[in-house]
Order: sequence, then C-alpha cells, then structure tokens
Amino acid sequence: MPLLEVHQLIVRYPKSGQGKGTTVKPAVDGVSLQLEPGETLGIVGESGSGKTTLGRAILHLIPYQSGTIRYQGRDLADYNKRDWEVFRRKAQMIFQDPYGALNPRMTVGNAISEVLRVHQVVPRSEVQDRIGVLLGMVGLDSDYVSRYPHEFSGGQRQRIVLARALALEPDLLVADEPVS
Repeated sequence: MPLLEVHQLIVRYPKSGQGKGTTVKPAVDGVSLQLEPGETLGIVGESGSGKTTLGRAILHLIPYQSGTIRYQGRDLADYNKRDWEVFRRKAQMIFQDPYGALNPRMTVGNAISEVLRVHQVVPRSEVQDRIGVLLGMVGLDSDYVSRYPHEFSGGQRQRIVLARALALEPDLLVADEPVS
C-alpha cells in the first residue's frame, strides 16, 4: 500500500486586492503523485511554480480546492480528531525558513524536548539523552541544548529544525528546499 497518494490536487490563492471569491490561476493544478514507504520523491520547478504550496497542502497546512490526498490508504478528508493527532506525528514538514520555524525564546533543548514530551516519544527520563542523539544525527554538538536560535547560523538552524522533525520518527517527511 502506498504511504501517500495525491490525485488531481488543485490549490488556488485569492487574487491580491480582490474579494474572497476571485481567484487567480491555480498555484497547484491537477497534481498527482504516489509515494511508497521508504521512497524519496523530489519535486523540481521554477520559483513560484507551487512546490511549497503542494507540500503545505499535502500536510493540510493550507486548504485545497479539489482532489484527494490519501495517507496509508485513507483519505485525509475523512479524518477525525484522533486521526489528525496520529497524522501530525507521522507526517512532518521541514520549512524553508528556519528562522520562522524556531521560537526565539526557547533554547534548542526546549524546542526539541517539547515535541518529545507532547507526543510522548520517549519516557521523561530519556528526553535529554534523546535530544543529544538527535543533535548528533544532524551533525551538531549536544552542548548546544542550552543555546538560543539567534546564536546559530542559518545552516545550523536548519539542522535543528530537522532534528526536531526527526524526533517524532515520521513516516513522511516533507522538506521545503531540502538542499538549502
């Protein structure tokens, strides 16, 4: 069974300065794709071609006008509250802008531990060890846990965001601008 199936997805944005009913050419127009477990899929296109919009729509971070999105065989449109809780853990997005993805008032350790605690990934007694492992996985020193986002370069912040996403051991990882 495919991990993810997208069929004829259409996303439109309102035209700037116009009413809600007025739309422009679709940002995503009839996209279909299928992703098997363990598979990697790259979406390539010019700036403004809808790659980010597609990723956000797949994860239901923005609305779409038509089409279907299935995760592990189930249409996301049929999800209930519990289904969404499971999906939010199993499907993660790494945003292009690591500056906006991290809370400037939280240390790196707190940002990652929050995810681990909320989703009960590991027992409380193992949270600190798990943070160290996650930081090591992305090439950062575990001593960075008490530092704040502004103390890191853009590339380091991107790795922190990746560590936070990996903390949940997702089945589906959507990376916006993965080579940045």
